[in-house]
Amino acid sequence: MKNPHVIDVLVVGAGPSGTAVAIDLVRRGLDVRVVDRSPHAFDGSRAKGIQPRSLEVLEDLGALDEVLAGGSTYPRLGIHAGPLAVPWKMFTHREATPDVPYPNTWLIPQFRTDRALHARLSELGREIEFGRELTGLTQDEDTVAATVAGTVAGADGTEEIVARYVVGADGGSSAVRKQLGIGFVGTTDESDRMLIVDASVTGLARDRWHMWPGRGGRFIGACPLPHSDMFQWMIRLKPDEEPPAKPDDILQQIHSRTRDRRIQLHDIHWTSVFRPNIRLAKGYGRGRVFLVGDAAHVHTPAGAQGLNTGVQDGYNLGWKLGQVLAGADPALLDSYEAERQPIAAGVLGLSTEKWGGIAKLDPSSMKRGKDEQQLALTYYGGPLAPADGMRTSTLRGGDRAPDARLLRADGTGTRLFDLYRGPHFTALAFGAGAARDLQALAWPTDGAQLKRLTVGATAADGLALTDPENTLKGAYGLDGDTLLLIRPDGYIGHIATRDFLTTTQSAARAMTP
Repeated sequence: MKNPHVIDVLVVGAGPSGTAVAIDLVRRGLDVRVVDRSPHAFDGSRAKGIQPRSLEVLEDLGALDEVLAGGSTYPRLGIHAGPLAVPWKMFTHREATPDVPYPNTWLIPQFRTDRALHARLSELGREIEFGRELTGLTQDEDTVAATVAGTVAGADGTEEIVARYVVGADGGSSAVRKQLGIGFVGTTDESDRMLIVDASVTGLARDRWHMWPGRGGRFIGACPLPHSDMFQWMIRLKPDEEPPAKPDDILQQIHSRTRDRRIQLHDIHWTSVFRPNIRLAKGYGRGRVFLVGDAAHVHTPAGAQGLNTGVQDGYNLGWKLGQVLAGADPALLDSYEAERQPIAAGVLGLSTEKWGGIAKLDPSSMKRGKDEQQLALTYYGGPLAPADGMRTSTLRGGDRAPDARLLRADGTGTRLFDLYRGPHFTALAFGAGAARDLQALAWPTDGAQLKRLTVGATAADGLALTDPENTLKGAYGLDGDTLLLIRPDGYIGHIATRDFLTTTQSAARAMTP
């Protein structure tokens, strides 16, 4: 019998990354606790852009509706040059397609994203334990002992929580990372600071993200936050300038930099001083402890990459922890760092380049496109998607599995993402030969289960579908019988265009009990 005092996973940190991994673990039936040293949920709008791939992740985790309700697409930039404001399209607005249901970056203040995720976790029966700070961490071959202390009145005193695994999602100053002694390589530029202010504002049009250029890159900007009277102000400071703290001083700074005294601040909700912190953890874990989000990588805010990369860290790690706890080879967890660390390194380069260009108001640095949307990120060539694997005309193992519009046998329509949604693997057979071998594919009774789909063939077991508009065939590049294994995180675990049964069985073995 399992020791009742040993939980499956302790998550340290309740921001987007920590809450996303907690949701994924809880929906797998795991015993999870989430602690956060802050006395309450984050109140600011620091990270406000949700990329298309993250919207897909949030849909799978069950938090998308609230995120969509709390945000909007981005407005155009309005670059102020004297009395004129020149409109500038930062994003190309795209229409949804069968393979990309959410093609546009979504503008939503971080506090609403956090609360959408917290609400979803609560729906699943778990509450975040705020005012609880990690102060110690030890581990052996089987468990991790975490010492947690109360930081606010009313929180319990010191407690030792014993877990089979710990996930550190506790930000750039991560106590978990420091306890593990993992280096955090990179730079912090103390001379390049920006004052961030969330404030209720009048006297400024809400249909633009306003930018006022300044000498030496000292711009000031104001982005309208959806469904509110608030703007997020970004005020770039001189190297030796003391950031204004009082509301009157902040407003005076705005007036002197914008030359527009019609602008008035009525309530200041949150302020922070940002410094470009560009760092990457030397390792993403040690033993039974793993790092996600800002605990593993911190970025400039340019391009809206940090929160998105962190949420997808948790999405990658969650199913792997679930599988190993169900009996899969612990070597599966080695693939977490192997897949996610190169992604973070690439994102660090992208956001750093964009940040440098924004300082000069370089128009190309303010454009946003495919690189930022994270739809093309791939694990191809990694430990779970070897480069010598089979492929279709458009996809390789490790690529994102696109959406598609299909028909059920009764003629009702369905989205492929609706069928992927949940903690399971999905096997998708296209053609009669692949369908026959799918029926013979053995799958373990422990861990994530397998949903079987066939397209263009009858199925004795599983769901039979048709592709009358060829949305699946086109997006997946299918020109003959193919069997695809889709991982629980929506990436392709294996493609078989021949030897369907043996090669798929072999690929599944590395990911299942």
